[in-house]
Amino acid sequence: MSRRCELTGKGPMVGNNVSHANNKTKRRFLPNLNDVTLISDALGRSFKLRVSAAALRTVDHRGGLDAFLAKAKDEDLSANALKIKKDIAKAQAAA
Repeated sequence: MSRRCELTGKGPMVGNNVSHANNKTKRRFLPNLNDVTLISDALGRSFKLRVSAAALRTVDHRGGLDAFLAKAKDEDLSANALKIKKDIAKAQAAA
């Protein structure tokens, strides 16, 4: 399982640990990922996704999973999230 957010594409970053003596050693900054269940209003079902805490706040701010995916760029989304986005667009076009 990769350490990558399925909605924003946010992944590990690299940097340095800096000691008091100013010695630098490489380290990784990992994203704060959580396994969450998000509900789609258009499809009427829930989806389990691995999402960063920042993305979860953004989903709430934009008004739910459907609204978030409508504005999200396709290259940032995982294959699973991209399929959900296309299913939601298809359901909204039919309604």
